[in-house]
Amino acid sequence: MSRPLSRITLQDVAREAGVSLATADRVLNGRAGVRGPTIERVRDAVARLGYRPNAAAARLARGAHYRFCFVLPAGPNVFMRMLAEQVANTANWLAVNNAYIDTLHVDVFAPETLASALEGLIGHYDGVAVVALDHPRVRAAIDDLTASGIAVVTLVSDVPSSHRLHYVGIDNIAAGRTAATLLGRFAGGRRGTIGLIVGTPALRDHAERQFGFTQVLAGEYPALKVLPVQESLDEDERTETITRTMLREAPDLVGLYNVGAGNRGIAAALSSANRASETLFVGHDLTEDTRRFLLRGVMDAVINQDAGHQSRSAARVLLAHCAGEPLFSEQERIRIDIFVRDNLP
Repeated sequence: MSRPLSRITLQDVAREAGVSLATADRVLNGRAGVRGPTIERVRDAVARLGYRPNAAAARLARGAHYRFCFVLPAGPNVFMRMLAEQVANTANWLAVNNAYIDTLHVDVFAPETLASALEGLIGHYDGVAVVALDHPRVRAAIDDLTASGIAVVTLVSDVPSSHRLHYVGIDNIAAGRTAATLLGRFAGGRRGTIGLIVGTPALRDHAERQFGFTQVLAGEYPALKVLPVQESLDEDERTETITRTMLREAPDLVGLYNVGAGNRGIAAALSSANRASETLFVGHDLTEDTRRFLLRGVMDAVINQDAGHQSRSAARVLLAHCAGEPLFSEQERIRIDIFVRDNLP
């Protein structure tokens, strides 16, 4: 049985180059005080040995530590509860890397409330990840955070005109286009109307999904006409009332696209009206509810974003920025997943 190869350490590099450990450390971290020929010897030793620095160990050795705050929506949104659970899991991983997460729950639908909460973080954190409302007050609060030296990552919903460092989330225009393609193909040439429900167009992810959806439906499926957009604030009771009204007032309703949360209300309205089997229903995020609706045939497709990947990605981006370490962009790309009843994980 072969023995596992031991990890090459900085001490191995120093020994190979014939220098002290302190000198090897200076070279690898780009600090001054080392002559050119010595630098070359150390770099040659790194190449020969295939040395890869252990970033976490280096941070611990320097005594570096960071504190991040994740600002998440308050309320009953099921996906956001899943995201909060994943942030807690990420906090356990991050602690090993000498970095720590606090979680703050805020009403993100209220721009003044969200902006005030963000402003209150100045001077207390190294980085902030926020599910953000695209509003001038929120934008200004993000810019104030970055001006104070705090790295800001927008999570799930972006504020691209702000000075945020990075956006962690899916391409929401593509997600909306995907929903339109699914509904259009599932409709199989039927003519009629499509109900469109958004949480709020003030959330950029909702606005972008709506834009992508209407763009494809109008251009490629002219037999399907979108009804006036209804705003649910991601609440189950409101989505149920909206859906009941659509079913009553639009007898030619072919399908529904829910941009945000509140899928439980839509499912309840379709089931109570005995319209679930004939009305197409596409929504977002694979949760216990949407999984059940897919299995029962109430929903036809779910467009998913991985909450765990988003949480870990936001943490990695903040940590890499604060520690001055490289970021691998491919690892941080959040994919769009499509689930139907037959491919549920």
